Amino acid sequence: MLAKDLKDRSKIEEIVLTIVEKSEPREFQSKWSGASGRVCDALGQDEEGENVNLTLWNEDIDRVEVNAKIKITNGWVSSFKNQLQVSTGKYGKLELLDQ
Repeated sequence: MLAKDLKDRSKIEEIVLTIVEKSEPREFQSKWSGASGRVCDALGQDEEGENVNLTLWNEDIDRVEVNAKIKITNGWVSSFKNQLQVSTGKYGKLELLDQ
């Protein structure tokens, strides 16, 4: 899957991205479930050079650095502030690929 194929509120079977930017992580606490953890915004680039926003959660934040190539399987696309963003979601998996 490529960035141009992403649609709001849809599942991602598989997407490969290179991390081009990564923000500082921040702490969160859910108003609904009370769960807490860390979240980090990042920018990924697909094989065609198109950028997509990416949300990294908890332990994935420390695993992923700028220039890392990652694969997200069983992920999720959502819209935040009118921009699409990719996440592993509840059931997805983030895998580091060899460069």
